[in-house]
Parts: sequence; C-alpha cells; structure tokens
Amino acid sequence: MKASQLIEYYRNNETVAAIAALCNSKEPFRIHLKGLTGSSAAVVAASVFSNAGPLHLLVLPEKEEAAYFFNDLENLLGEQDTPFHKKKVLFFPTTYRRPYEIEKTDNTNVLSRTEVMKRIGTREGGTLVVTYPEALAEKVVSKAYLKKNTLRLGLGENLSVDFVIDLLMEYNFERVDFVVEPGQFSIRGGIVDVFSFTNDRPYRIEFFGDDVESIRTFDPSNQLSIDKLDHVTITPNIQDRSLLEKRESFLTYINRNSVVWIRDFS
Repeated sequence: MKASQLIEYYRNNETVAAIAALCNSKEPFRIHLKGLTGSSAAVVAASVFSNAGPLHLLVLPEKEEAAYFFNDLENLLGEQDTPFHKKKVLFFPTTYRRPYEIEKTDNTNVLSRTEVMKRIGTREGGTLVVTYPEALAEKVVSKAYLKKNTLRLGLGENLSVDFVIDLLMEYNFERVDFVVEPGQFSIRGGIVDVFSFTNDRPYRIEFFGDDVESIRTFDPSNQLSIDKLDHVTITPNIQDRSLLEKRESFLTYINRNSVVWIRDFS
C-alpha cells in the first residue's frame, strides 16, 4: 500500500474525520489520543492535516524523537525530494550544535528556524512544524523585526545592484568569491549570488540594468541552476546572539487557531 493510500484510508475513518473537523472549526478544543504506537501518531497527524487548514505545531519530548517524527511525516506526505521553500513539513530545532553552547551555532539549524518563522509570518495555514521543548525555550526576534529585516525581490522589479549590495552588507552578509553557506553573497557584473537563511539553496539573481531579469536557485558545488523562481525573500541570521533586539517566545508567532499536538504533556 502506498503512503497516499494509507493517508486516504485514515482520512475516511470516522474518528480521524471527527478530529480533522475539530481542527478546522476554529473553536477551542482539547482531546487526548491514546493507544497510538510506533508511527501511528504520525499517520494520524498527516491524515488530519489539510493544505487549507491551520498551522499544526507538533511537540515531541526530545530532539531525536522529533527528528524521527519529522522523517515519518515527510515520507507519509511524499516530501523527501520537495524543494525547501515548497515543503509543508518543517523542522524547528535549536540554534546550537549542543544544548546551551551559544558560541557554537549550526547554520543548518539557523536556516531551519528562520524558514519556519518566515513561513508563519507570511502564511500560517497548510504547514506542519515539528519541534521539541529545548527549541521552543529558545527566544526569537519579534515578527516586526523579522519583517523589517527581510528583502523581497520579484521578477521585473526595478532596483540597483548597488542598493542590494548595501542592504546585504547592512544585514551582515559576508562578501565572498563563491557562496557556499548561508550568510554569504558574491557579485559578478550584473549577477548577484546570495545564500539566504530562508532556503537550503543559494539564489542567483540576474539584473538587466536596474531590472531583475531572472531568479534561480543553484547548486553551489557545480554552479548549475536548479529552479526558476518568480520571487525570493532574503533574510539575515536573525538568530545571532549579538543582536540587541528584544526577544520573545516562539509561541507568540502562532495564532489562536493553530493546532498544538503534544506527546508527554508533563
């Protein structure tokens, strides 16, 4: 049986359908699911999830369990090879490589956290976010700060390369010859390569004069283009601990219609 068939089978189950109806009702509710073993909890969550429904925040007791749960959801919803910016299932880890060692941040984790915050800031619905208590305990910048420090570029937009360079420098991006990791950018004539903290691939933005002519993602290892895009958002490292910006709980990002799943509430 394919994963899609399994999900459809569960969606037709009377109990699962009732849970899905509650999730989409916008009315507050609390239910306790029991008897779910192995990956059955992930199957139920994937079956209840709707592309047009509210944000689902799934909190697992620890990082390893959350990672396995995230992997189950990716497989069930067929997102293993989906481009990062199109994924419905996102992982929200801690910034650090090891708990509370704030000087040892992991760029991959920073990228994942920033993408989740950007996604929630622009469109909450149709997203599953998997996380764990340590990641939720880490404070984040405000929505207003995130919006202020996000550059959105679209095809045909009129702005100069010099303006983009100045803004990237202001965002503390590092200018290099070739971009290889988030937080870097390079310039070659009218081509700007930039690795934002909101995508797992760098962007290649080509200008014709002061107009954005094309936007693509590319593989930094061989410089080959991957996807053509209509627009991109470029965000700096908002997890940087040196920022003086006031921080708040991640839970302030989600609205009251969000569905929160918790395994082991205590």
